[in-house]
Order: sequence, then structure tokens, then C-alpha cells
Amino acid sequence: MTVKAKKHLGQHFLNDESIAEKIADTLALKGYKSVLEIGPGMGVLTKYLLKKDITTYVIEIDSESAEFLKANFLNLAPRVIEKDFLKYDINEIFKGEPFAIIGNFPYNISTQIVFKMLEMRNQIPEFSGMFQKEVAQRICSKEGSKVYGILSVLTQAFYDAEYLFTVLPSVFNPPPKVDSGVLRLVRKENYNLPCDEALLFKVVKTAFQQRRKTLRNSLKTFNLSESLREDTIFDKRPEQLSVQEFISLTQLIQKDV
Repeated sequence: MTVKAKKHLGQHFLNDESIAEKIADTLALKGYKSVLEIGPGMGVLTKYLLKKDITTYVIEIDSESAEFLKANFLNLAPRVIEKDFLKYDINEIFKGEPFAIIGNFPYNISTQIVFKMLEMRNQIPEFSGMFQKEVAQRICSKEGSKVYGILSVLTQAFYDAEYLFTVLPSVFNPPPKVDSGVLRLVRKENYNLPCDEALLFKVVKTAFQQRRKTLRNSLKTFNLSESLREDTIFDKRPEQLSVQEFISLTQLIQKDV
């Protein structure tokens, strides 16, 4: 029995064993006892996770894939969660304990997966997996890059991001129309920021909504004082600011509001 890839779920099944093993090996397996694989499909990555000294859980929205996994990985069957990761309260399983996330993520929801991971960052010391190459590069990019944006800043505020390798379409069934990229995120030791974190999210999102404008113009809605608006940081455009500078900017705004 095989599972038919479903277009509406963005399914592209990896069929290269060496790449699956390489992705499984990206996790350091430190600081947690469990790993959650999102969108396991027919388990090409899962089988390599099951060989490791860690408890593997999988979450799969596709009932056909879930049934396939239960039938083919009997020891995993009790830990197959047939739910939508974006809507499910994963702490029904993990009860506040730390866990890692891994997967060949469906491209149509991959950025939403990252944002949900950021909300749960207190529990997720490590995260790795495959994205559309362009999205993986964006997450890992530094200031000054054309693709540097909201996802880059907010992820790198809390995690060290590393782009690992590129995967060509030919190793998938069906092949996607784009290259894929594998990345690894390792949570920073000091990931509690010295600023209001909700305000940082708001500043970053507002700034990049008008990325061609200087911060003086894009952050007008914050009603900042004249004296603060004279600070030279406001002469810059958002893609020129490092993550640390965004944190410093948030601190300035916090004092001003």
C-alpha cells in the first residue's frame, strides 16, 4: 500500500533515503526527550528518527497517511496524532515538557509552522527540517539581504539559524516546481529578550510592511516623540537593521510610549 500525494495538502513525498537520514541527523538531541515530526507522510524520515535514542511522535492531518504509518510502524502507532498541527494544542501530548520539531514541511503552511513554533519557543530548544528553498534562505538571511524580513528577524531573535543544504525536485514524488532547503534552528541560551517581546513583534511587522520606506515613515503609527524621531536609527530602512538593532529600537520605543 502506498499513499497518494494530495495537492490540497501540499504533499510531496521524499523518496531519497540518504537525504531522509541526513535530515534526521540534523538534530543534536540535547535538552529534550521527545521529537515531533510534522507531516510524516509514508515515514521516510520517521524510520530514521525511530532508530535514535529519543521518543518520536508524528502529527499528520491526512488520514490515509496516518493509517499507513500505524500499519507499517507498529511501535509508533500509539504516537501517531491525526490532527492539524496549526490548530491542535500539542500540550495535550507534551504537558509543557520540552521537545524538538522536525519535518519535510508542507510548503503552503511552512511559515505558519515557524510562527507557531515561535509562540512555543519556551518548549522548543531545536527545530530542523525542509522548506521551499526561498523560505529557508529567508529565515536564515542576515540584514542587507533582499530576502531579509519579518521571518528572519523574529526567528533569529530567539534562535541561531543555519541553512544546511539544498534538495532538488527530482527526489520527490510528485516533484515540486521549486528547489527545497534544509535548515536547523537552535534556541539561544539567552533567548528571553531585554525588551517587550510583543512590542518587538509589532515593530518588526509594521516596519517591513513598508520595507522601502525609512523607519521614520513606516513607524508613524506609533506616534513617537519628535526627539526620538530625530535618532539616526530612523534614517534606516528595515532591511538595514540587524536583529540586535531591532531589539535596541524596541527598547527606545518602549521608553518613549
